[in-house]
Amino acid sequence: MACRVLFVNRGSGFMADALRSSMVKEGFVPVLAEPEVKSLEEAKEETAMILLLAGDYVYNAADALVYLFDISRDENRPIMVIGYDDELEAVKKYIPESDIHKEFKRPFDPKYVVEGLKELALQEEEKRAQKLILLVDDDTTFLRMLQGWLSTRYRITAVKSGIQAITYMANHRPDLILLDYDMPITTGPQVMEMIRSEQNYRDIPIIFLTGKSDRESIMKVMRLKPQGYFLKTMPRDEIVRSIDNYFETHKWDDLFQMD
Repeated sequence: MACRVLFVNRGSGFMADALRSSMVKEGFVPVLAEPEVKSLEEAKEETAMILLLAGDYVYNAADALVYLFDISRDENRPIMVIGYDDELEAVKKYIPESDIHKEFKRPFDPKYVVEGLKELALQEEEKRAQKLILLVDDDTTFLRMLQGWLSTRYRITAVKSGIQAITYMANHRPDLILLDYDMPITTGPQVMEMIRSEQNYRDIPIIFLTGKSDRESIMKVMRLKPQGYFLKTMPRDEIVRSIDNYFETHKWDDLFQMD
């Protein structure tokens, strides 16, 4: 999946166009945004990192810079900044230097900046590969299929029952639990209740897996307040993309259309 970069810049220009072109050639998808809160809010979705091309506007863009800082910190999106010395100092009034992954001084070589993006993308990929996902489903066919889809990107442990999941978690702490809602003996909601009752595990995000898309079934799922849910019939790419996006943004886009 191509890495989407929130590319923040005021207007157009030769260097901005050259940088955008270099990014595209290397497989990045630059998502353009003006240094304004509304523009940033509309463009930020599904981007993995931020590239800020500073200009004179930074001296009067406090709201936008604070918003970028919030995105970077709260939604785990690393930020890189390009600018002259005084522009970089102006940016650091709102985005601390410790939170800037890398800075490039003007005049800059677009190829050098893109190399920095590639290095950062690789680091983010390596961090993502360290994430541990616990799959819990009594349907072994679906379990093996989902495990195959995700095992090239994450560490995966798959179990066939709620009791096996609780036993496994006695000595392991997954970063995400994908939990079948309809399981015999110990149901998904019962497993979730047991997990939430434990102080050390109650904050682990849980995404329910369900085969039912009718409104009544979905409302039963949502009343339990999981981080999200998806239909087992959804295409592979959409499921993988949403899990990737969840780890990047800590937000879940529910993948279903109710009957």
